[in-house]
Amino acid sequence: MYAMGFFKNFFASCLGSIAALVIVILLGGIIFSIVISSGNVVTVNDNTVLYLDLSAPVVEQAVDDPIAEMITGGQQSIGLLQLKETIAYAKNDTKVKGIYLNTNFLIAGTSSIGEIRESLQDFKKSGKWVVANAPAYTESSYYLASVADKIYMNPTGQLELNGLAIEVMFFKGLLDKLEIRPEVFRVGDFKSAVEPFLRKNLSDENRLQLNDMINGIYDEMLEGISEARGIPVGELKTLSNKMTIRSAEEAVTHGLIDSLYYDDQVRDEMRSRLGLGKDEDIKFIRYNVYRKNITPSTARDEIAVIIADGEIMPGKAGSGVVGATTIVKELRKARTNDNVKAIVLRVNSPGGVYQAGDEMWREIVLATQEKPVIASMSDYAASGGYYMAMACDTIVAQPTTITGSIGVFSVLFDMSGFLENKIGITTEEVKTGEVGGLTITRPLTDLEKSIWQKQTDEIYEVFTRKAAEGRNMSQEEIKKIASGRVWTGVQAKDNGLVDVLGTFNDAVDLAAKSAKMGDDYRIRYYPQPKSFLEQLTGDWEEEIRTRALKNEMGDSYHFYQNWEKVKRYQGVQARFPFEMEVR
Repeated sequence: MYAMGFFKNFFASCLGSIAALVIVILLGGIIFSIVISSGNVVTVNDNTVLYLDLSAPVVEQAVDDPIAEMITGGQQSIGLLQLKETIAYAKNDTKVKGIYLNTNFLIAGTSSIGEIRESLQDFKKSGKWVVANAPAYTESSYYLASVADKIYMNPTGQLELNGLAIEVMFFKGLLDKLEIRPEVFRVGDFKSAVEPFLRKNLSDENRLQLNDMINGIYDEMLEGISEARGIPVGELKTLSNKMTIRSAEEAVTHGLIDSLYYDDQVRDEMRSRLGLGKDEDIKFIRYNVYRKNITPSTARDEIAVIIADGEIMPGKAGSGVVGATTIVKELRKARTNDNVKAIVLRVNSPGGVYQAGDEMWREIVLATQEKPVIASMSDYAASGGYYMAMACDTIVAQPTTITGSIGVFSVLFDMSGFLENKIGITTEEVKTGEVGGLTITRPLTDLEKSIWQKQTDEIYEVFTRKAAEGRNMSQEEIKKIASGRVWTGVQAKDNGLVDVLGTFNDAVDLAAKSAKMGDDYRIRYYPQPKSFLEQLTGDWEEEIRTRALKNEMGDSYHFYQNWEKVKRYQGVQARFPFEMEVR
């Protein structure tokens, strides 16, 4: 019986191994074919229309994911800088006659939209056309679509033109119920990142800066729409304030939409532009396919673009994380590389951990001693994001960039009430001196509070001193526009925090001019995206780790996730003063 059981298990094991081997071979074949096909150059036919479907989130730089594209039939994200590069390439491609723009489900910041609009405006200078079509338009998607030669909408669609709104979520009531007490130390009247933990509504100072900021952003959007559509800004504001346009027909009447067309009618209109017969097919090519035709420049001289996109943290960079270790390494390589003649620091960050920002600031200062370093601000370059930019030779921002927020705060969470009264856990600390460790299990003593406040004050002095040095201003002048207050790019230009209002392309041009490079140079982006196989193995490793945690923690896993987010707020922060949703 034992022998039979042995052979039974042996053969079962062999069959299982063979099956696993077959699966691995098949999967490997699929992956290999995807990798090979993803590198193929695509043939572009004459009389082609570039189809820009912007229904995926717009990020600074997207990472190719061939498997996801194969499964979903679309992109997981759209790289802003890659998109701009592709539109510029299409401008000079004689086979591309126009762009078909679909802004349905657009997810992008206002400054990112401004960058795309600028690229489309430049595309039109070639004499080519842009046609926009969507079932309906939000405020943001219409702002982008307004750059088109013609804007079409479904006859049953709606155009949202009712202004912008910012919603801030507050957690004080929840913390009170859970008996969690935040210990907060901050500098500046406008450093409002901790307000959600301390209040149930906006402070007067926070309401002031939010009101100024959102009106500044909306004014910029309306001016862009006004210029594109030939409608006075005052008339647009009147329509917006009362949400006068409530039907598709009214959108046409007021000149915001050209015609109410179904998709087949839009295609008929494009056939006419292309000189095609009614039954002839339009040769569309999607953005993610077309951009594979772009061949990198072989020029020796290089402008290195260092992308800082996400929350500033110590360690390595990752999706949504500006890792100080990674960025410092890339800056150092660019500084010491003789082929790199200039550096553009592309910042899209609300800030984060102060010490991590300071590490990168030091490397940027060293780089400016070797070659021109230009800051290009995207949607956000606030607090820690501004800390990085202020060390650059010149700062370029979009009019709607959210920047400034020169200030710091420190926060710790006293969870002793929650631990004892809610889940029955008590602790006791043994220490060698009066000051204990950084812990969530007890309130801070008066001595510890004074130490934390003093440390926060000292860091604010360092922040404002370095900002003053970078901007060639006195520390007193910087403090008048600091205190944690955020500004739009326009406001920041007016008060001296920004040098130039412009796009990423303007920052690159300025870098080339500062380095006296001429026109023969290449642009390379750092950190360079991971290869497809690195992404694949990395995802598997993360998936295995996550599954192990879920299995071990069970229903408590979501508490772990929330606590990981809270922990990032522990300690000294140079961070955008609030988490907000703009609608």
